[in-house]
Amino acid sequence: MNGKKKIIHIDMDAFYASVEQLDKPHLRNRPVIVGGNPQKRGVVAACSYEAREYGIHSAMPCSTAARLCPRAIFTAPRMQRYKDISAEVMSILAEFTDLIEPLSLDEAYLDVTRNRENNPSATRIAEKIRYRIHTATGLTASAGVSYNKFLAKIASDLNKPDGISIVPPDKAVSFLDLLPIGKFHGIGKVTEKKMVRLGITHGRDLRRFSKEDLLFHFGRSGAFFYDIVRGKDDRPVQSSRERKSIGSETTLQHDTSDTGLLKDILSHLAAKVEKAMQARECGGACVTLKVRYHDFRTITRSVTLAEPLFTSMEILRQVDRLQRDTEIGKRKIRLLGITLSKLSSKNVQRPVQLMLPFD
Repeated sequence: MNGKKKIIHIDMDAFYASVEQLDKPHLRNRPVIVGGNPQKRGVVAACSYEAREYGIHSAMPCSTAARLCPRAIFTAPRMQRYKDISAEVMSILAEFTDLIEPLSLDEAYLDVTRNRENNPSATRIAEKIRYRIHTATGLTASAGVSYNKFLAKIASDLNKPDGISIVPPDKAVSFLDLLPIGKFHGIGKVTEKKMVRLGITHGRDLRRFSKEDLLFHFGRSGAFFYDIVRGKDDRPVQSSRERKSIGSETTLQHDTSDTGLLKDILSHLAAKVEKAMQARECGGACVTLKVRYHDFRTITRSVTLAEPLFTSMEILRQVDRLQRDTEIGKRKIRLLGITLSKLSSKNVQRPVQLMLPFD
């Protein structure tokens, strides 16, 4: 790629649901939802492509998903099984390069500018990786290939499932010009709506704005938007970076004060944080709850503990305490988030209570 870096983004296709379909043949080619019981309160953790055709998506209430697709099959998550397959996938990636940056159990960046095969083609490497994953696990993965992380991430989503897309340097700007603004990684629903109000619907519209104008309208994010629409992203693939926090948040489809639904969404977020901690083998001693009300006022509440937390149940106990100091249940909510900071390795020995008498 003209002397530039060669970056691959690998993204497993509908990972949790695909694992369930792999292990349970009767679920194949059927709308599968990994999540809670639709007769009770619960949210969708993941769903198969067959279910997505009905408009079902992650974090949706299971009761809503059941209404959209009455013939959907619901199954409980099996995190250990997903973690085991993820480890197998990551070991396959390590066959090609040491520069691997996992983002979660089911996706990762690879820098293959220099690689174990001395292969000059990142595209051929991506195809080999997809083939190895499929033959080893029975699952499919999609890949994006480009000269930076931003473009590789977008490319991996273009040909899903089981596809590959390449964005070479000389095609980057023309590719981004035609891309709908909602497809830009890093531009969420709220920002997208604001951009549309400004007349920005595609990359070419965003590129017409000066950096000063973007900073005026979007604050510090404006500089990021200015660079990415020009195909510029200098972030390296970091295989051993030290993270300061792990978090997950979601913007609700509709503002709500339904405490049962909000509790289920917080459970879903805590499970995602646990999943990320498992992938990085760490825990966190500081829990932060983020709440955005219907009028866009945003608050955070935090608690720091003597020992790190490692499970979603531990996180939720603290979140339950923190939300008492919010207006959850009294005012409509549009966004919820949970973050863990003060991270430490899972291998750190935790204090043990000795039995009396000490002798």
